[in-house]
Amino acid sequence: MSTLLTVPSIVVSQPTTLRSSGAILLLSCYELGHQPLSLAFPLAALRERGFQPCAIDLSVDDLPDDALRAARLVAISVPMHTAMRLGARLIDRIRAIQPAAHLCFYGLYAQLNADGLLAAGVDSVIGGEFEGPLGDLAAALEGAPDALPVVPGVSTASHRAAPFTGKHAFPLPERGDLPELRQYAGFERDGVIVPAGYVEATRGCHHTCAHCPITPVYGGRFVVVPRPIVLADIAAQVEDGARHITFGDPDFFNGPGHALRIVRELHDRWPGLTYDATIKIEHLLEHGRLLPDLAETGCAFVVSAVESLNPDVLTQLRKGHTAASVAEAIAALDAVGIPMRPSLLPFSPWETLDSYLDLLRFVARHAMVPNIDPVHFSIRLLIPPGSAVLDAHGEARWLGALDTDAFTYRWTHPDPRMDTLQPEIAAIAERAAAANEPPEVPFAAIWEAAHRVAGLAPPAMPTPTQIRPRPPRLTESWFC
Repeated sequence: MSTLLTVPSIVVSQPTTLRSSGAILLLSCYELGHQPLSLAFPLAALRERGFQPCAIDLSVDDLPDDALRAARLVAISVPMHTAMRLGARLIDRIRAIQPAAHLCFYGLYAQLNADGLLAAGVDSVIGGEFEGPLGDLAAALEGAPDALPVVPGVSTASHRAAPFTGKHAFPLPERGDLPELRQYAGFERDGVIVPAGYVEATRGCHHTCAHCPITPVYGGRFVVVPRPIVLADIAAQVEDGARHITFGDPDFFNGPGHALRIVRELHDRWPGLTYDATIKIEHLLEHGRLLPDLAETGCAFVVSAVESLNPDVLTQLRKGHTAASVAEAIAALDAVGIPMRPSLLPFSPWETLDSYLDLLRFVARHAMVPNIDPVHFSIRLLIPPGSAVLDAHGEARWLGALDTDAFTYRWTHPDPRMDTLQPEIAAIAERAAAANEPPEVPFAAIWEAAHRVAGLAPPAMPTPTQIRPRPPRLTESWFC
């Protein structure tokens, strides 16, 4: 695929200044199938400061050697674990082609893996709110290319900085250099797929779930993106063909008043535009009076991190809900006509085979099979460096050593049957995705596999309490 749209102006020879076109190269490896805000925001912020960065989304386009040869600062976005693993594979290539470039990793997983990245030869790491520190880093490199001073929010081998999570001026994201929306995941309803955009109304999270990578970086804080910026970004994507918007906030109801003002104006300006958002179970119940507003303004579905129904798991992960409250939240959304699409984390050291079977029974009984992408039944707990899980379980017998190549601590389930089951479920989900099977087919295979591993003959599935229409979805599964 051509990279001409993504890298509009590359200077092949080494530029004399960081303000030359292409002297700053921003790279994104993977962001769950949406056009990366982690490129669009810093593109705008750096250009406001007089730089002329180029950006390449490597999930869509290739990385040409000429782009690396032109770069004096290469910054790689790693907001999630998959992006971290893909980004780390670029280090040797960047060093081989352009050894003089300053190499920076930025995003949640850069902060979590700062020690390993800096030991591997990365020059700097930025976590939290990265636009300001990234601009300050570029300015510092321009002023002192041979002796980088201490830059707030930027960690180096000689200086470790706390992640910046405070207020700052958000620019309007610049998306013109990024691949078209049609090259990313779309929104599907009743077999019709339309282009989907992506925005964030907030970053960080008020909550501190133990397994979440946001917790050790933001520590319970969140940052509000100004409403005019969010709406202007939506407008730009609608102009580019978006007919649906994903709000990528870790929790859309961290600031419910802010969220509702945005979606009300969204609906007033684009009455046919739909959207989805991620909202915690406890927030769905606490702010239940707001759910009719979501339905009236075009909310097509809500993602909620159910994770598990096992009370021990929910306590260890600090989720703040119970199995009963999950059922209550599903009913509350049903009452206003909004489907829930739960995300799951069913393989952790505290899950049992019995509770896994209970989860499957719950899903079948509540007619939620079409609402859950099969991959969610296979998700296994990741424990990256710095994870809050380590605060309470750093000496646990099930915890192994840090796998520096995989950027996660290894762990072994206390029940070997769970470690037998998980890869089998993952293989079922992978085959189903490759064959585009309806979710009922892999769910039946998962039901059989889980009972077989438990040494039980698979019983008939529970009779659903209701019949649900097949819910709308994004064409790429949401999971970390």
